[in-house]
Amino acid sequence: MEKASQISLRGIYWLSFFGVILLSWGWLYSLSHSMDMNFFGRMNMPVSDMAMEAMSASGAMDTMAVMSSGGTQTSGLSQSMDMPMPADTGVKAALNRFIAIFGMWAVMMAAMMLPTMVPTLKGYEDLMLSANGTRAGWVGVVLGYGVVWVAFAACITVAQMVLLSLNLIDMMGLATSIWLSAALLIAAGAFQFTRAKEICHGVCHSPMMYFLGHWKTGFGGGLRMGLGLGAFCVGCCWLFMVLGFAGGVMNFLWMGLATLFMVFEKLPEIGHRVVRPMGFLLILAGLGLAVWNYHTQGVV
Repeated sequence: MEKASQISLRGIYWLSFFGVILLSWGWLYSLSHSMDMNFFGRMNMPVSDMAMEAMSASGAMDTMAVMSSGGTQTSGLSQSMDMPMPADTGVKAALNRFIAIFGMWAVMMAAMMLPTMVPTLKGYEDLMLSANGTRAGWVGVVLGYGVVWVAFAACITVAQMVLLSLNLIDMMGLATSIWLSAALLIAAGAFQFTRAKEICHGVCHSPMMYFLGHWKTGFGGGLRMGLGLGAFCVGCCWLFMVLGFAGGVMNFLWMGLATLFMVFEKLPEIGHRVVRPMGFLLILAGLGLAVWNYHTQGVV
């Protein structure tokens, strides 16, 4: 009876875990639909009044807005009448934009990175049988991992706002220069061959070794180990997130392929075999894009 209860409880935790992933993808799709965007994260033109209203209601307009005058958003009325703006208007507008963009990135982190945790959580469950791991510790690992990626979401939100203010990306989060997209692809590919990638991937690929070397019991112990594993995971995968600026941050093709590859990278059986081949592919893609742009545009 007790064993059946444990199995049932385990199922509830796993269903909740995968439910968060599905809800995250569903929210991203809903946001994309409300912004009248296609599968590749580009606006369907022209944008209808109904779509604009839906985008405004959902907060999507804050995410999209291209800011002028030093990155502050002003209404058409205030621009046409040239009325003085309150001193704190720019700060409030920037804060609203940060919250909107951060929310998008935070949900994206849940959709893309939680699936990569499955081998890690299964490893922890093995220690629940052979050591003194607990279900509370399992939850702690998930939360610690999530906290680190939410912190990364805040960092990349700031990066997106800065890039937007410098006109290096457009309001859809896509690089305005093919050269920048090519550079991001080459950088992400080259990173696959670095010592930093090797160290971080080694931990992500073999979480059991990390658990054995940093074992702590209970929820607090799980939280601490989750924070550590999350930090190594960010070190391993951060450039795949940055590649969103090469394809558009709401590009579902990029999100899907990046998630799939990061899952493969962490599978114990094949993870170590896909790191460098992916590096070569990314570098070739970047070089190919640069060559194509040079022949079509003829300028650097």
